[in-house]
Amino acid sequence: PETEEMRYVDAAKRDVRWLGFEWDGLYFASDYFEQLYAFAEKLVHDGKAYVDSLSEEQIREYRGSVTQAGRPSPYRDRSVGENLDLFRRMKAGEFPDGAHVLRAKIDMGHPNMVMRDPVLWRIRHHAHYRRGTDWVIYPLYDFTHGLSDAIEDITHSFCTLEFENNREIYDWLVDHVGFEEPRTHQYEFARRNFDYTIVSKRKLLRLVNEGHVTGWDDPRMPTISGLRRRGVTPEALRAFCDMIGVARADNRADISKLEFAIRDDLNTRVPRVMAVTDPLKVVITNWPEDTTDTIEAPLYPHDVPLEGSRPLPFGRELWIERADFAEDPPKGFHRLAPGREVRLRYGYLITCQAVIKDEDGTVVALHCTYDPATRGGDAPDGRSVKGTLHWVSAAHALPCELRLYDRLFTVADPEDVPEGRDFTDVLNPDSLVVRHGWIEPSVADDPPGTAYQFERLGYFVSDTEDSKPGALVFNRTVTLRDTWGKSQRVQVPVIEIKSSVHEGSATSTPDRQDTGQAAKPAERPAHHHHHHHHHGHGHGPTEAEKAIRDRRRPGREAERFDRYVGLEVPILDADVIAREDALATLMDDALAGPAEPSALAKWIVNDVRRETKDRPLRLTGRAFAELVALVETEEITTGVGREALAELLETGGDPRDVALRIAAARVDDRSDLAPLVERLLADHPDKATALKEGRDSLMGFFVGEAKKATQGKADPRLVQEIVREKL
Repeated sequence: PETEEMRYVDAAKRDVRWLGFEWDGLYFASDYFEQLYAFAEKLVHDGKAYVDSLSEEQIREYRGSVTQAGRPSPYRDRSVGENLDLFRRMKAGEFPDGAHVLRAKIDMGHPNMVMRDPVLWRIRHHAHYRRGTDWVIYPLYDFTHGLSDAIEDITHSFCTLEFENNREIYDWLVDHVGFEEPRTHQYEFARRNFDYTIVSKRKLLRLVNEGHVTGWDDPRMPTISGLRRRGVTPEALRAFCDMIGVARADNRADISKLEFAIRDDLNTRVPRVMAVTDPLKVVITNWPEDTTDTIEAPLYPHDVPLEGSRPLPFGRELWIERADFAEDPPKGFHRLAPGREVRLRYGYLITCQAVIKDEDGTVVALHCTYDPATRGGDAPDGRSVKGTLHWVSAAHALPCELRLYDRLFTVADPEDVPEGRDFTDVLNPDSLVVRHGWIEPSVADDPPGTAYQFERLGYFVSDTEDSKPGALVFNRTVTLRDTWGKSQRVQVPVIEIKSSVHEGSATSTPDRQDTGQAAKPAERPAHHHHHHHHHGHGHGPTEAEKAIRDRRRPGREAERFDRYVGLEVPILDADVIAREDALATLMDDALAGPAEPSALAKWIVNDVRRETKDRPLRLTGRAFAELVALVETEEITTGVGREALAELLETGGDPRDVALRIAAARVDDRSDLAPLVERLLADHPDKATALKEGRDSLMGFFVGEAKKATQGKADPRLVQEIVREKL
């Protein structure tokens, strides 16, 4: 009870909802303390548990080791009567912490040390965040886990691989308490370990407590709250999880795949603006004093199906990036230099005429001239200008703090450090770089949490905690391309990848190659096929472009992919379907039906593919399209749609008849549910009162009871609605 707080529950609920999901019922193990206690007494009655009076250190010593069997406690053979008496007195609060524990009586020589008479209950005189001081003994996790699952009719209980040894005690307790097959079972899978970060809660807590990060929602943290504050969308996280799948073996996910999913999602939804992170002043000497030109610049690139523009003020003094000027430019540098002409994005062509330095020789300003005939960035005589720079008007730009977040550690596996060193020794000192720059004034009234692409710089979001009018703060969500790969000497193709439609663009600004380097893409899975649009400036295809073109899919696959993408099917879905003949046949047949192509694709990838794994596909495209259309038009719920799909795949039938029959079988009639809810509230008056007084967590209890009473058919949202009305 010492470490449990409602804020963790609230955070978990908030995170699940943010990810796009809802639960049918919210359950707390503490609601079952009475039932769990009864299970414990049953074990004592059956001679399967005993009260032990050894200290915690003695219990550890008696347990033995991997190579040495444990020894029985001198209290192991207490009678059932004595054990019951002591256990009940423990519950009554007669003993101090640590005086006694309840242990299972299994086998002190068991090869699995978890099974050497594990501790089930212990004394803790500490208030519980939900039960107050009702209890002074508390069940341990191993005791609570499987039995709570069994109480809730859980069929598959998933946990990570480190609990594999605990499966045996899970089964032992569920069996000996008396739950019979079919009953709950535990299944283990590999947790999602990422390169350049850690996901161990213990180690993440150290990062927070030792001040290496600012809290659990620090944008460098691999927590839902941290990713959310950094500007990652739930859609990007779900796409990433679909991309890497679930594994049984321990593995580490390439974090560049997460970064790809983030870029791929943000590219098609966020507006473009301009900001300068390391300002260098440019004075347009032939620009009229006290004159401002207002340029309408698009908020979205041409290949994104969103429209809008913002006014860009252009005046005599501008800010550009210091890195966009070189007094002595190296070969291949296409940006501003003495005597060189460049394009200002959406603005004019300017030429650097003079370099102004301070007494230390630092460049403090550039004096340039502009060509009035080039408004919009094009020269009427068609002369070639290679460099395009972003900029903001010095007189109109807003000051801002820019937090440039990067990977938290300098090595891919921070837990694999030499002996004597700690994972904190490989923290990346540049995981956060704070700069103070300028941003165009169009963002002044945008609310915190608004996401943007800062042209040529990356994707940013205004910080939800610290950004305020007049004191803007922006967090970098992800760079426009994988710059880490180059710094770590990883082979990354140097090319900007753009699809023939909006989903395919990892970046969007057509002047990205003007920076003097070929632009890198976000990493895409090797199976993706794309169109590549080279943006000109007189260059031919790069070697990387040729290499990617050579990896085109076979003709039929490529044709399918292009066709699906042309129908606005998301690229990841189009690629999966195009590669599997059965899925492609279903998709092609279903396109003649009433559902949208993107909705069909989503169902095929997320549901049909899973349901038909290792078995033939028995579903016509027409029937499938009709079912999807029923869900999309909200005639039936997604849950009903999934049940109907499973039945149609198994036995066939008319999709509408099947779906409506399943929907009718659900208890979602108010006249049926209202009496049930009234009875539940009457049967549990204490919980009803607590819920009415603001203990919202108890709503899950009543929803769960309603579902049990209706064999899982009660509509959870309607149950909640009726409960609120009755209270």
